[in-house]
Amino acid sequence: MAQRMFGGGGRRKKPPARRHKMHVRRGDRVKVIRGNYAGTEGTVLRVLPKENRVVVEGVNRRVKHARPTPNNPEGGRITFEAPISASNVMLIDPATGEPSRIRMRVEPDGTKERISVRSGNPIPRPRT
Repeated sequence: MAQRMFGGGGRRKKPPARRHKMHVRRGDRVKVIRGNYAGTEGTVLRVLPKENRVVVEGVNRRVKHARPTPNNPEGGRITFEAPISASNVMLIDPATGEPSRIRMRVEPDGTKERISVRSGNPIPRPRT
């Protein structure tokens, strides 16, 4: 109230970006379950934990128009995959080929392992 009365204030500070726990990793096969690309399968190219978003191969393609520069004298249209929300993708269980939720299991030696809820099989780490 004092800021409004005396004209002070200014911008409010944004809260610091929070890293989200991600259920997918780079190199995982996922299926898109929501949005315009629902039903599409692809490989995760990038994971952005601060924004809770992922970039999936062949999903959410955008076109950027580039002006000619010394590095790119032609200019033209550049297509790229834009990020989508991580909540809109579901990990594909490699054993069954079906999308599944995952759980984490901590082994006695302290290592974590992802387990498919649907089949109960462990999901191996992707090789990238």
